[in-house]
Amino acid sequence: MSEKAEKQQNALWENIKVIVQALVLAMIIRTVLFQPFTIPSGSMMPTLLVGDYIFVNKFAYGYSKYSLPFSPDLFSGRLFGSEPKRGDVVVFRFPPNPDVDYIKRVIGLPGDRIQVKNDILYINGQAVPREPHGTFASDYGQEPGDSIPVYSERLADSGKVYDTLDLSPTSRGDNTQEYVVPADHYFMMGDNRDNSDDSRFDVGYVPAENLIGRASVIFFSLGHDTSFREIWKWPTNMRWDRLFKVVE
Repeated sequence: MSEKAEKQQNALWENIKVIVQALVLAMIIRTVLFQPFTIPSGSMMPTLLVGDYIFVNKFAYGYSKYSLPFSPDLFSGRLFGSEPKRGDVVVFRFPPNPDVDYIKRVIGLPGDRIQVKNDILYINGQAVPREPHGTFASDYGQEPGDSIPVYSERLADSGKVYDTLDLSPTSRGDNTQEYVVPADHYFMMGDNRDNSDDSRFDVGYVPAENLIGRASVIFFSLGHDTSFREIWKWPTNMRWDRLFKVVE
C-alpha cells in the first residue's frame, strides 16, 4: 500500500471514529439528559403551541424503562426517582398505549381528590383560584378561533401560576366526578381545558413508571402549520418571541 493510500485510509477511519463517537454521545444525551419533543396538538395551548419544539429534562424524575430507546423491559419502577411537583408540564407514555407520548400538566398527586365543578378546578375540596387574563388567538389551522378567554390559575401549595383556555363553560369536562389519585400515579390535565384528552377521559391515572421527563425549554417554534422541512418558510413563520422560552 502506498503512503498516500495509507494516509487516506487512516483519515477515513478517523472520520468514522468521530462519527461513531458523536452518535454515541448523542444517544447518551438523549437517553440520560435531554430529549427533543414536538408539540403535535393544541391540548396545551396557550402554554405550548403546535409547532413548538421543546427539550424534555429526563433526569428530573429519574429513569424507567421508557427512558431507554425501544423501552426494553429490563427493570420495573424508576431508578433515582423523584416526585414531580404539582403544576409541572410532563411528557409521559399514554397508559392505554405506551408507544404513544403525551404531554400534560400534573394536577393531582398520589392521594389527591380532583374534581371540576361548574368550570372550576377543585383539589382536595378547595377551589383553585383563577382570574381572567385576556384572550388568545391560534395560528394553527385545526384550532381556529379568536378572542378565546384565558384564565390564570394559581396553585396554592406551589404558588405556580399558568394560563388556561376556556372555550365553553359547559363542555363535557367542566363537571366531573371526584377522582381519587392512586398511590404511585398522577392526574394530568391539558391547559386547553375544553380540548384535551387527559386524566378526565381516556388517559386515566398515569403511573409513575410512565413519566419521561419535565418540559424545560422551547428551542424552536414554527407557526401557521409550517413543516420543519419547509425551510424557505422559516423566516416569515418563525415565532421568534418563543425561542428559548422556559416552559412554566
